[in-house]
Amino acid sequence: MKITLLDISIILVYLMAIVGIGFYLKKRAAQSMDDYFVGGKTLPWYMLGLSNASGMFDISGTMWLVTLCFVYGMKSIWIPWVWPVFNQVFLAVYLSVWLRRSNVLTGAEWMRTRFGDGPGGKLSHMVVIAFAVIGALGFLAYGFVGIGKFIEIFIPWEIVSPFIPFDISAEYVPHFYGMVFTAIATLYVILGGMMSIVWADVLQFSIMTFSALFIGIVAMMEVSPEAINAVVPDGWMNPFFGWNLDVDWSATINEVNDKILSDGYSLFSIFVMMALFNGIMKSAAGPMPNYDMQKILATKTPREAALMSGFVSIILMPIRYFMIAGFTVLALVYYDKLDLMSGGQLDFENILPSAILEFAPVGVMGLVLAGLIAAFMSTFASTVNAVPAYLVNDIYKRYINPEADTKTLIKTSYIVSIAVVIISTVIGLGIKSINDILQWLVSGLWAGYAIANVLKWHWWRLNGYGYFASMATGIVCAWIVPIVMAPFLAPLGLTESIVPLYAFPVILVVTGIICVMVSLMTEPEDPELLKRFYKNVNPWGFWGPIRAAVIAEDADFNANPAFKRDMFNIVIGVIAQTCLVALPIFIVIKEGMSSLWTVTVLIITGWILKKNWYDKLEN
Repeated sequence: MKITLLDISIILVYLMAIVGIGFYLKKRAAQSMDDYFVGGKTLPWYMLGLSNASGMFDISGTMWLVTLCFVYGMKSIWIPWVWPVFNQVFLAVYLSVWLRRSNVLTGAEWMRTRFGDGPGGKLSHMVVIAFAVIGALGFLAYGFVGIGKFIEIFIPWEIVSPFIPFDISAEYVPHFYGMVFTAIATLYVILGGMMSIVWADVLQFSIMTFSALFIGIVAMMEVSPEAINAVVPDGWMNPFFGWNLDVDWSATINEVNDKILSDGYSLFSIFVMMALFNGIMKSAAGPMPNYDMQKILATKTPREAALMSGFVSIILMPIRYFMIAGFTVLALVYYDKLDLMSGGQLDFENILPSAILEFAPVGVMGLVLAGLIAAFMSTFASTVNAVPAYLVNDIYKRYINPEADTKTLIKTSYIVSIAVVIISTVIGLGIKSINDILQWLVSGLWAGYAIANVLKWHWWRLNGYGYFASMATGIVCAWIVPIVMAPFLAPLGLTESIVPLYAFPVILVVTGIICVMVSLMTEPEDPELLKRFYKNVNPWGFWGPIRAAVIAEDADFNANPAFKRDMFNIVIGVIAQTCLVALPIFIVIKEGMSSLWTVTVLIITGWILKKNWYDKLEN
């Protein structure tokens, strides 16, 4: 099947709609920096949650998840723990509340509430900005590669090339398409800021919901359980696993075995344990300084911040995985109809776009494409919005032009947004695989972020110098350690793309030692600053001297007693979230008994969270 004029018209209408939203909200967004970057903190939590879910429904991630589901079956539900997907559980249970109590504009500005304005505080402030920019550039490049590979399937270069006054090699055709769509996304985000992002995301998630339901239902109607069983290997439908992966595709689609080998997931138990360990550390560190943090800071109250984070998993997981399972089932049974070649090589990351081209009917194809392009736009726009929030608010306004008026700051944000997009595009030109950049971002770069950002919540003695030294070391280690370790891991069958995951503990230990040593070798932060922070955020952890000082001044102060309750809620929340991932896949592949057990567990965990989390959120 080929894309039709009707499908193209639907996509064009959508693109005009989101740009129109940007122009419509331009005046409102330009009223103040709060309006531009956090929507004036007036948006309802459920809209922000839906917007955040839309931002996480990104096209590159969806292509990756469809590939995982196709190759690994039900065992694929554990692989995104490397992201980690359950960071939203940590945020909902306690971290969103703690972060929102600060009432600041950006994560870098939050550093001042913890480390002050002294030399250590300024260093911590600057290193967070550096990390935010590096991470954002990586995620923008990751999205840029995904959208280009996606569009290439539907609009072959031979159709476009007669209208383009220059030649492009086949290798860089996806990058050309990526540039076109990033330009459109950049336009509407620089015009309307956070307001346009949220309203566009509402439209985008509505399209994605319809598309997901349609594709999942089509798969259920067209494919029988017997047809699936005939093509998948033993163990594909079983989410549980032993020491090894034990999924052998030799009898059906032998080239999938090469994909498993290149991914480096054969020793599956070790992989899942590593993913769980680094996922817990990264989740406990709190949100990265990107759009997720900006959405939390944009909520009206700490309670709404928690509700927003919890709402993300509830609406995102079932809808996203219903679509993923639908496309996976169709691709499995009709694999011989898919065109997975890209640049002359077999590329399993093309399963999603190839399946859309093959199975989506006229009109619906346009909606599905508009929805997935919308998903890219949402992620890209939210990330672009986050970077100038740091560079303009935390660098330009604070150090370069403190007297700048709102008009000047908004114009500077426009320039910064465009510059960030151009730089990320240049980086994206050198990236061949979505998986490669994903592994480096979530395992390498985040490893350097984890330890200092866990301790900032829970250890009073951490100071700005220790935080800066740990984060700076982490940024350097994210580049160097995987390169150094790769030759030693290669004999174990661990490929280059999976090396950052196994480098995570090494980076964690190095940055942890640096963090503690530098903090203890330098003076602690001002006690008055620490007392203000502790009273405002009221975290649990190792705050003994500060807690005692606060209680001595205010006998009515109630120290946070909720550590055990929060940890219990996290365990229950992760189980519930995993059920939300597994259930739509079980439904689409028509595993009735597994679906029933999953629903039962989901009801029990939901009831526990209602009693032990929702009912106890602060007002």
